[in-house]
Amino acid sequence: MATNLKDLSAKLGLSQTTVSRALNGYPEVSESTRLRVMQVAKEMNYAPNARAKRLATGRTMTIGHVLPVSKKHEMVNPIFADFIAGAGEVYSANGYDLQLSVVEDVDEEGFYRRLAARGTVDGMVVHGPKVNDMRVPLLTELGMPFIVHGRSSDVDLPYNFVDVNNRRSFERATSFLLDLGHRRIALLNGFSDMDFAARRAAGYSSALATRGVSPDPDLMLHDEMTEAFGYDAMRSFFEMDNSPTAVVCSSIIPAIGVRRALWDAGLVMGKDVSVIVHDDDLSYFRNGGDVPEFTAVRSSVREAGRRVGEVLMDMIETPDAPVRQVMLEAALLVGQSTGPAPAFLDAQNNGTVT
Repeated sequence: MATNLKDLSAKLGLSQTTVSRALNGYPEVSESTRLRVMQVAKEMNYAPNARAKRLATGRTMTIGHVLPVSKKHEMVNPIFADFIAGAGEVYSANGYDLQLSVVEDVDEEGFYRRLAARGTVDGMVVHGPKVNDMRVPLLTELGMPFIVHGRSSDVDLPYNFVDVNNRRSFERATSFLLDLGHRRIALLNGFSDMDFAARRAAGYSSALATRGVSPDPDLMLHDEMTEAFGYDAMRSFFEMDNSPTAVVCSSIIPAIGVRRALWDAGLVMGKDVSVIVHDDDLSYFRNGGDVPEFTAVRSSVREAGRRVGEVLMDMIETPDAPVRQVMLEAALLVGQSTGPAPAFLDAQNNGTVT
């Protein structure tokens, strides 16, 4: 027999009202009580009655995710899957379903307007924000609760977001390579109109400028972050008279292409060319074992999904709550893919570097 709210409240020794409010994140319930209720609910395999909750609250109990697709790029990828897994945990615990819609980017504005008019979702998650993204003012105008996974530069409106500190992460990654003596450092980045890519490029350029190194536009490439992009980019660098000794990759996926290109050329990653990546700590795409294969700035996209879900639940329950803007920091993990620049290492061995 399925556990119901009455069974759960009896087990906890709390009123059904208190248990319900704890499960739904009401602020008047203490954090210790909420955590205890969530733990016992999990142990008893309690699943909220979504139909009853819809009738009681007038809500659809559904969260919308709209994925724009175009000829240029595809949003459905391993990173998106981990994000959805994290957010879905929170939705499920609160009795919400997920509605996933895939639309052509040329019809995106019309789709959002139709979605708001139909009233089929209680809140929205915005994916892949661009610089000056039109969806932020649009959803603000429509009055629909929404949160952005990422941020949008040049949007002068208060809005909720969860983002990783991309600029600081790539300053740190580039500085790490500079400390190893590298000066010819390439950047393999996402499309330049994507906000995360613009911030990462800014961090990379800032780190170079701080050391008096002028960024070389020929070493800064933007494209969809696929394995083929990494492979083709590295092959093109080999054709330069002065090819880079290090590469910063915006994802572990193109870094695998870089590794393949190095292998084909008979070069050793970490010795002949150093590689550092942004690692989303993917569940089914691990960065090595106890010792990471790639040196990385790591931030879990699954955890970002959880945080997005939590903030969105709070927004729906408390519409007048202050804007929440969550900034996640990336950790630097030293792996096997980086080492001193060849010329720097030669100088060390010859005793000319102290």
